Amino acid sequence: MSPTSASGAGGVAPEPSPAERFAAARALREHPRLKAFRDQLAFDLDPFQQAACAVLEEGRSVLVAAPTGAGKTVVAEFAVFLAMFDPRAKIFYTAPMKALSNQKYNELVAQYGASEVGLLTGDTNINASARIVVMTTEVLRNMLYADSAILTDLRYVVMDEVHYLADRFRGAVWEEVIIHLPLPVRLISLSATVSNAEEFGDWLQAVRGDTDVIVSETRPVPLEQHVLVRSKLVDLFDSSGQAATNRVNPELVQLAKAGGHAPHRGRQHHPRRWEKRPGAEGKADRAEIAAILAQRNLLPAIFFIFSRAGCDGAVRQLLRAGLKLTESWEREEIRQIVEERCRTLRDDDLAVLGYWEWLDGLQRGVAAHHAGLLPAFKEVVEELFQKKLLKVVFATETLALGINMPARTVVLEKLEKFNGEARVPITPGEYTQLTGRAGRRGIDTEGHSVIQWTGGLDPQAVASLASRRTYPLNSSFRPTYNMAVNLIEQFGRQRTREILESSFAQFQADRAVVDLARTVRKQQESLAGYEKSMQCHLGDFGEYAALRRELSDLERERARTGEQGGRGERDRRQRQIEGVRSRMRKHPCHGCADREAHSRWAERWWRLKRDSDKVSRQIRGRTGAVAQVFDRVTEVLGELGYLVKDEHGRLGLSADGRALRRIYGERDLLVAESLRRGLWEDLDAPALAAMACAIVFEARRDDGQAPEYALPRGPFRVALERTQLLWADLDDLEHAHRLPGSNPLATTLALPMHKWASGAQLEVVLRDADLAAGDFVRWCKQTIDLLDQMSLVADGQVGRTARAALDRVRRGIVAYSSVA
Repeated sequence: MSPTSASGAGGVAPEPSPAERFAAARALREHPRLKAFRDQLAFDLDPFQQAACAVLEEGRSVLVAAPTGAGKTVVAEFAVFLAMFDPRAKIFYTAPMKALSNQKYNELVAQYGASEVGLLTGDTNINASARIVVMTTEVLRNMLYADSAILTDLRYVVMDEVHYLADRFRGAVWEEVIIHLPLPVRLISLSATVSNAEEFGDWLQAVRGDTDVIVSETRPVPLEQHVLVRSKLVDLFDSSGQAATNRVNPELVQLAKAGGHAPHRGRQHHPRRWEKRPGAEGKADRAEIAAILAQRNLLPAIFFIFSRAGCDGAVRQLLRAGLKLTESWEREEIRQIVEERCRTLRDDDLAVLGYWEWLDGLQRGVAAHHAGLLPAFKEVVEELFQKKLLKVVFATETLALGINMPARTVVLEKLEKFNGEARVPITPGEYTQLTGRAGRRGIDTEGHSVIQWTGGLDPQAVASLASRRTYPLNSSFRPTYNMAVNLIEQFGRQRTREILESSFAQFQADRAVVDLARTVRKQQESLAGYEKSMQCHLGDFGEYAALRRELSDLERERARTGEQGGRGERDRRQRQIEGVRSRMRKHPCHGCADREAHSRWAERWWRLKRDSDKVSRQIRGRTGAVAQVFDRVTEVLGELGYLVKDEHGRLGLSADGRALRRIYGERDLLVAESLRRGLWEDLDAPALAAMACAIVFEARRDDGQAPEYALPRGPFRVALERTQLLWADLDDLEHAHRLPGSNPLATTLALPMHKWASGAQLEVVLRDADLAAGDFVRWCKQTIDLLDQMSLVADGQVGRTARAALDRVRRGIVAYSSVA
């Protein structure tokens, strides 16, 4: 393990000492490939970058955990540089999102040429046999399970944003790849700053072999943090030089006490216009904030607003205010870029998508960025921002997840967001990720974060949020049906159990067991002491204490139920109470002079015993927890005939099990069973597209169930009813085997998808779907992905219909790709 020295929150690395400079020079002499790589760079390497690259040249894997914008990808670029020295070696660069994959593909093409670089993202396949291939993590997982020929000569794999393995829905894929990659492949894992990087590194060492951990908490560009109180930027921390690091600015504390108003000495206060709005609490509006930042040379800025509608509304607000942040030459360049990038989109679609208002905002230097935006529009916003043509972008937090869009300033309007159920404070990890966008390396000498003042803001809580690094990386791994059949086919059941027990999830569970076992041992010691203190010379006081507790419980139950249950029930309870009371009075210990003292010790013993038993149950639940879930999954698969035993009693795959190997997704078993039972054989292409959409779609707010009149007519409704009945049967089966089951099918997008696959216009479909264009495109691409799997797995007519449905969905804005 080789962690670099870490500085405090927002700190910048000190100048290296002569000894450090000498050590760095010696390291370069000992690593000729690293020296050659460094000599072609326009900047010098930071200590953590140099240390990580040296590890790779020495032939080991590396985990690099560093803040956003610190330059982790330089390590990945060095791995590409190393691979290209070997005339046969391949390197895969995996990313969690297609947008990141596209961005990295374009960067590598610019550096190495289109002939050397490929791209695989599920719906894009470019030059798959290239020596450098950029792909989503799911594509690599599927390759490993299929034992793809493309894996030949693979030497390095970069796993960008590896902290995604904590993602509840997709995180397991990262662990599957890490576990199943051939051991000679060197792994370059790039992560945000997490508080348990060493623990994750220990797991990588256990499953992959030689792995070094390089941790840096140093921001390459120091972060200046402010609170905007009305029109005044106030430093969050005391910068007087006379106070301890990270002490809250006393001026801000005074303003907080005054409710955001500066004290007035003798002069009458005249509120400014933005103070008059009801509920505004002295806040400047967004146009005024943008103007303040422009005056202070703090643009470009990203305003993080935790709602898509809020982002779009903010852009309209700035346009209504007449704000113009660009020069005439910039506006001309913006128009040229936009027209070039959007030339393939139809004019009637552009009108539906609000193209002209969007273009007006871009030319003024203002845009929104969120998942509801059409991918083509989102890519344009990213390109314009990188070229410094956009000055203000209103974004949801998804922009903080890896896209290369650093700004001079990040503005946080609120420190809480809606998590789907309630408004909750953002975590220190989220704060770090968001403010990590502030400060452009090589351009800015410092980055700036601005928190907008709101009533009740606690400066001390904000300072604590800004100072802490508490973003733990926790596994979300769980065995799936598809995973089970793939692993059993390759390794057999017993070896698969052993493989799953090597997951990070089990690694963390086992470490937790050590702490839990230590807790139980301490509790056992205390229980022995309590037991000794409650001993009675007249008899078994534990037995007597149990009678007292039983009597207390019965009396409490009587008080709770009162007159409920009728006279017979009340009489039964009373007889039960009298019986216990009688046994208690007859017990020898009832006559002990120290009875009450013994009872107090007995009560402590009982409470601690209850807690100790609970911890012991946790230990039993954690030990082999992943393998236990795998056993339940295999039981379900065996009951349904996907797994069968051979003449030697070994578990293997049936023909249906081999089909399930090629079906990926949350509802893999439901899709496989529907195909096996022929539930979708009568569907035409639009109806099958609608069914695939109902399988993959997840409603954001409501329960996702469309009324019958809002469903496609004809055979679709019959097929849907059969599929829903099948889902209910599978859900019952899963619960019977102590598995969590799944949510019912969401059908609200089925009719719009049917219309789209039938050739309906975009305006009609978006109106019926009540979705933003970007959301609709995303669900179309997931529908296409499932249809593609079905076209390969399904026999006969269903397979042909799936291919036809796929082609019908992939049209118009769905077919647009900026990469191809």
